[in-house]
Amino acid sequence: MPKIRYIESNGTSHTLEVPNGITVMEGAVQNNIPGIDADCGGGMACATCHVYVKDEWFDKLPKKEDGEEDMIDMAFEPKKNSRLSCQLLVTDELDGLVVNIPSKQG
Repeated sequence: MPKIRYIESNGTSHTLEVPNGITVMEGAVQNNIPGIDADCGGGMACATCHVYVKDEWFDKLPKKEDGEEDMIDMAFEPKKNSRLSCQLLVTDELDGLVVNIPSKQG
């Protein structure tokens, strides 16, 4: 199972084995990771699963769709490396992925 590392804004780190086929957001919610609220349940209708992805992972992730970009625009402190974790499907290629969680959501 791929390991995903979630880093809270205070520096607390959580490394989890997340099954293939679910999203980075679902892995966080199922393991009670603080800071990923996922208010819409993964429907890309909010930005409360917003994370920052390390640059070296960008080429391994699916491209952002327009709807995701629109939601990120409403997120707290969006950056060029912002993604919605509900749009990141866990695969073996994401083993070792590191995401930073903003200090607050939407």
